[in-house]
This record gives sequence, C-alpha cells and structure tokens, in this order.
Amino acid sequence: MASKIFTALWIAQLVSNLGTWMQTVGAQWLLVGEPNASTLVALVQTAATMPVMLLALPSGVLADLVNRRRLLIVSQATMAVLAIVLTVMTWTGATTPVSLLSLLFLLGCGQALTAPAWQAIQPELVPRDQIPAAAALNSMNINVARGIGPAIAGVLVSLSGPTLVFGLNAVSFVGIVLVLLFWKENVTESSLPAEKPFAALGSGPRFVRSAPAIRRVLLRAILFVGPASALWALLPLVAKQELGLGSAGYGLMLGALGLGAVLGALTLSRMRRYLSGNLLLAVSAGVFALGTAVVAAVDVVWLALVVLVAAGVAWLLSLSTLNSAMQLMLPAWIRARGLSIYLLVFMGGQAVGSLVWGLVASGVGVRTALVVAAGLLAAAAVSVTVLPLLGSTWSLDVTSVAHWPEPTLVFEPDADDGPVLVLNNYRVQPDEEDEFVDAMARLGRSRQRTGGMDWRLYRDTNEANRFVETFLVRSWREHMLQHEGRLTGVDKANEERVEQFLVEPSTVRHLVAVRRPRTRSR
Repeated sequence: MASKIFTALWIAQLVSNLGTWMQTVGAQWLLVGEPNASTLVALVQTAATMPVMLLALPSGVLADLVNRRRLLIVSQATMAVLAIVLTVMTWTGATTPVSLLSLLFLLGCGQALTAPAWQAIQPELVPRDQIPAAAALNSMNINVARGIGPAIAGVLVSLSGPTLVFGLNAVSFVGIVLVLLFWKENVTESSLPAEKPFAALGSGPRFVRSAPAIRRVLLRAILFVGPASALWALLPLVAKQELGLGSAGYGLMLGALGLGAVLGALTLSRMRRYLSGNLLLAVSAGVFALGTAVVAAVDVVWLALVVLVAAGVAWLLSLSTLNSAMQLMLPAWIRARGLSIYLLVFMGGQAVGSLVWGLVASGVGVRTALVVAAGLLAAAAVSVTVLPLLGSTWSLDVTSVAHWPEPTLVFEPDADDGPVLVLNNYRVQPDEEDEFVDAMARLGRSRQRTGGMDWRLYRDTNEANRFVETFLVRSWREHMLQHEGRLTGVDKANEERVEQFLVEPSTVRHLVAVRRPRTRSR
C-alpha cells in the first residue's frame, strides 16, 4: 500500500509542479506590458524562491514537531485557495503587480512549508532499499515539470491568456490533498512531552555539526551545484545570443534537459548495480562538465540538444544520489530538519551560483563563463577521490532504539528543569587507553547529535585508568527524549565499541541545575 500511495502522490506532485511552472509563465506574461517590466518579471522568480531561503529551517522544525500528513494537507489546501484568489482577480482584471507578486510570495511560502515534510515522508512510503529510486523519481518529477511546464503554459497563454493557467494550478493542488486524505499513515504515539520549538530549531544544525557523513553530503552538494548552476542560469542567453533561437528554441533546450532527467531516473537502478555512490557523483559531475563545455563551444543546435540530454542524465544522477544519502542517514526524529538544511544549501547554492555566473558572464562573456564552470565541475569530479561520501553512508543503522536504562531517581524533575549535567564514569583497561579515547571521540558526537552540549572527557588524577565523561542537556525533557526517541543503532554501536575497553560497567549520574530563589536586593 505504501508504494501505491507513493505512486499516486508522485503523479499528483507532477501535476502540481506543472501547474507551478505554468503559473510562473502566466505571471511573467501579465507583467511584460508594465513599466519596468524587466525588473518585475525577474521579481516573479524572486517571489517564488525567496520563501525557501527564509523558511527552510522553520519549516523543517514544524515538519518534525507536528503530524506531517496534516501539515501537507493544510499547506496544499491553503495554496489551492491562494491560487483560486489569483485566478479570480486575474479574470476580473483586478490583478496589479503588487497583488500578483504578493500572492506569488504567499504561494512560495506554502511551497517552503511543504518541501521538508514531503522529503521526510519518503521513507514512510517506500522500503529503505527503494529510497534511491524514489529520490530519482522525485528529481525526475521536478525536471520534467521544468522542461515541459513552460511550453504548455506558452501555448495556453497564447490561446486564452494567463487566467486559464492560474486556474489549472489551483486544481493541481486538489489532487495532492485527495491522495493525502486517502493515505492512512502509521502514527507512533509518545508519552513524552513534545520538543519546544526554539530548542528544536537548534537541534538540526547541532545534529549536522556532529555528523561527519552528513556534512560530507552537503559539501558534495555545494561542489556540484555551484558550478552546475551556470548552465541553468546562462542557458537563455546561449539560446538567444549564441544560437539565435527564440522562446520556442529555449523551451526545446529545457525539454532536452528534462528528457535527460527521465532517462537518468529510468537507468539509475541499473547503474547503481555497477557504480558506487561516489563513482556516480564523479561520473555525473564529469558528464555535466563535458555538456557545459560543449554547449559553450558549439554553434550547432542539434549537437547542443544531444549534450543537454546527457547533462540532464548527469543532473538527475547527482541529485538523486545526494538526496537519497541524506534520507538514509537521518533518523526519523530529525529527518525534516536535516533535509531542510540540505534544501537550504542546495537552493542557496543555485541562487547564489546563478547570480555569480550572471556577473561573470557580463564581464567575460557567456561562453567563457561556461568554460570556467566546466573546469570547476571537472575539478569537483576529481575531488571525489579525496572528499568522497563516507563509506558507511548507505548502511548506517538509523532505526530508533531505546537501550538506555531508566535513570534511578530520588525525585522526578519537571520537564523544563535544567540544564541537566550527565556524568559517566569509566574504568579502562590499562593498555587500551588510547583506543578508548578514540572510541569516546565518536561517542561524543553521538551525544551531541541527540541533544548533548559541551561534551568533554576528563582523566581522573586520583585513580589510574579512570575517566569521566560529561555533557549538558538543555532540560530534563530533552534528556528523556534522548532515552526514548533519539538514540539509533549507530549510537548503540558507538557505546558497544567503548564498552569493550572497560574493566567494569560504567556508572552514570544526573545533576539538575538548581533554580535560585528570587530575593529582594538590599
């Protein structure tokens, strides 16, 4: 049933993505006759993408704290209402540049709220071994919509104006809502109090800082998307200035990239049988570099289209590899927040990269800018040999385990009492202290990922081979969430690695900060 729901949601999402791209074309068409049209048309993309930059992290927090299915239903239904308002205003002639851009910004806010939650539910819809294929299909979904949505919109706008495409976009949200209403997700109830929003906002960055494998994925994303954004940003100029094509020709070039994304999704499973994730990243960066260089050098349209198909395949392979790696490495309790950081890095890389390459092209020319970008992509491909995805990325055990024993308490602290100081005492075998310290460094990152702050390891000066581990947790609530919801198989394995160097079992103590009574100053 889960895979059937994924299929239905994928189809509904494709329709919605097509509607979004058609809406963009319709909005740009409405503004082309206005004074300062060039600025207003550019602001259409800004209004649509700026909310992702502003709301990515809060959206990830929201998607981890509330029911994701309900969040998606509410956000999609709200976007449908906003799209209906835009349709009615356009139909009645009441749309102004300010009202249009405002509604597009609000619709962008809805997209920003949807993105982390949509990414986070994927492991609930398909088995773990199918996540890479699901990521590829989702990437294909976006690229196909980008390739053919503007072309469809161009025809419809020329026939009946932008009102029709706005109305179709409103209808496109309804399909997602209906599928989500039909989906009966498995909800795990917890007896623990929910996380506080502000504390949850800091959990995502803290988790990423303490997860080397995730940081490596983000680095690989920056190394690829930064130079790869040059082709997307400068393709309209290549079509018009270098190849002498009109809007239809530019649409054909986008369609070639979209076709490549489809071919990449269809061949990903087969390629994964023969190529590792790191080799896929190297090959895709190399192929995209070659495609970018050829587009910069040739004046033959059909040859440019062929290499753009290959570049579309490479784009899909790289994005699906990075996205699936993130989904496989993030535990359920932090998944949306981690993915929101990935989306922020990826979207920010595209936005900043497009601006930079536009400035470079204005200074040295479009072809030279593309050649420079191709060189950087080639360097990114080679860098996989020294900066690969970490080897355990695809086999990390992030299933939830609650293996910590209940703390022995004389009194039960309130949920908001804190901070809590946790002290673990270890007596280590004399000849294995160095190995113990190395294992503790890895365990320290586990503590910090799950909520620990200011982690330290001390050597006892009064007793040989005695070590004390300390870490702070913001509140008793946060520490109990460590006990019952945040630990994974990876964390348990790190603890078991430490235990093999001990003479006797470790002991733990919990100290809760005392609140000072309020007194009047004299």
